[in-house]
Order: sequence, then structure tokens, then C-alpha cells
Amino acid sequence: MPSFSRQVKNELVRYPYKKRCCALAELQAFLQMSGRLTINKKAVSITLQTQSAFVARRIFSLFKFCFAVSPEILFCRRNKLRRNSTFLLRVPDKDDAFLVLRELGFLKTASESDGRPVLKPYWQNCASESGLMEKCCQRAYLRGCFLAGGSINNPNMPYHLEIVTPYYSYAQLIIGMLSSFNLEGRYFKRKEDFVVYLKGAEKIGEFLRIVSAHNALLAFENVRIVKGVRNRINRLVNCETANLTKTVFASQEQIGNIGLIEETMGLKALPPTLRQVAQLRLRFPEATLQELGEMAVPPLSKSAVNHRLRRINTLAQKIRENSTPNKN
Repeated sequence: MPSFSRQVKNELVRYPYKKRCCALAELQAFLQMSGRLTINKKAVSITLQTQSAFVARRIFSLFKFCFAVSPEILFCRRNKLRRNSTFLLRVPDKDDAFLVLRELGFLKTASESDGRPVLKPYWQNCASESGLMEKCCQRAYLRGCFLAGGSINNPNMPYHLEIVTPYYSYAQLIIGMLSSFNLEGRYFKRKEDFVVYLKGAEKIGEFLRIVSAHNALLAFENVRIVKGVRNRINRLVNCETANLTKTVFASQEQIGNIGLIEETMGLKALPPTLRQVAQLRLRFPEATLQELGEMAVPPLSKSAVNHRLRRINTLAQKIRENSTPNKN
């Protein structure tokens, strides 16, 4: 059975894109998360890599939809120790590469008189320059980020979602977009990468809703509900077990005290109110205080039964103190 992360991604890659601005935002996320730009004297090319055939197909479709460009798809098989293989998508044509970079805001025109294009490092992009201020585009951008570098724990495990980014500015950009949806994201550094993460079922469920992973959200909520009911039942069972254990130990102590009174002075010496409770306790050792009160004639409240048993315990303690010889 595929992991929950794979289920979410398999759903997201099938999400239709109707607006070009949203498709551009998602493609920009792919380029920022896993893109590589190669520049030399002979060629300029863009390369993206992924281990998922579905994600590779999504990237290919985005290039065709946005730019009518069909990137090359290369398949790299790894050695036997690593089962996962890698798909490389490459835009080798110089003109196509410059078109993509210019449209996505990675390429700026220099102010020098020669007017030659100058490549701005894409890790310096910010939200205002990327044109991702519209909510629909922000959703698409977050969708692309998760497809490129995201993972999410199985709902049966502790709730945790993370997106791995190569640069600090990208982490801040993602956190800012999450904040616009009232989600508080945080980050930490893992080796050379920056990891944005969300914890808590409510936050992760809201993220799935934002990126339009509706089927995954339903599955997530179903597991969450079952998990919550199971935890509640466990708490109730543990509480009931603790109360039952407490009742059993208290009952044994009360029966011992009643037995001591019966041996030394007899139950007939007790006041009728105490004698009735003592006899009920001997007859029903496992009954709760409320059950003993219901069996009394006339019925007694739980507090009244408890008060009378405490008087019996006090009397038994006095008998023990009087029977203990003084050590002089």
C-alpha cells in the first residue's frame, strides 16, 4: 500500500489547472524547489528532477500548457542499493529556456546600454516579484512546493508535514504564504536544506484543503476521528480501571476493619446506621459506595455511605491503638 505522502501527491498531480497564472505559479515552485540552471558559452538549459513518474508527467504538462515547450525526459536508474530511480526533465533549447526564465521572473533585463539579459539568481526572488499574491496562485505555488519537496506522516502516526527547500528565502516565502491562510509554519535547518513544517491535525488538514487534496483530506479526517475515538475510549477505560482498583483496595480495607470490630466488640455494639452499612459491605464486597447506598433502607446518598464507612475505619483504628501495648 502506498504511503500517505504518495497518496496525496498522486491526487495533486491530477488536479486540473485552468488559469495560466496558477500553472505558472506551480511551475515556479518546481523550479525553485528542484530546478537546476546550466549556463555555459555554448548552451543554456533548465533541468528538473523527481523520483515520481506522476510528478514528472505533471511538470511536462505544465511546460506544454504554459509555454508550448516539450522538455526532454531522461530516466536515470540507480544502483542496486537504491531502489528509487530519477526522472530528469530538461529544456535544452536556449530560446525556450530564456522564455521560461523571463516569464517566471528569474531573468531581468540589464539597464546597461547593451541591453544584454542578466540572470538574477532565483533564490533571491520574493513574493512581490513572483506575482504570487493572488490566493489561487498561492494555492498553486504551495501545491507545487509539496509535490517537489513535501512529505506527510501517516495519520495513524504523530501529525507532521514538511516541505524541504534549498534556500532560506524560499522557506520564508512558504511561511509567509501559509500565514496568509492563517497557518503558522516553522522551519529548521537540516544539513544544507531548510525544512518548513506543520504540526497538529488541524493545521495539516487545513493545508490539504488549501492545496485541494480533498480525497486525502477525507481519508485524513476519517483516520483522525477513529484515532480520537480510540484515544477517548482508552482514557475512559484507564479511568474506569483506576476507579475500580481504588474501590477494590478501599473495600478490602473496610472489610478488614469491620472484621476487627466484629471480633473485638461485635457488630451489635455499633449504632444501627453504622451496623447496616457494615453488613452491606460484608455482603457486597465489590459494590461501589453508590450501589451500597441504593441497597440501604432507607436509601442513602454516596456521601452518607462514605461518611459512615469512615466512622467505622476510625473506630477500628482506635481499637488497634488501644490493643497495642505501650513500650516504656
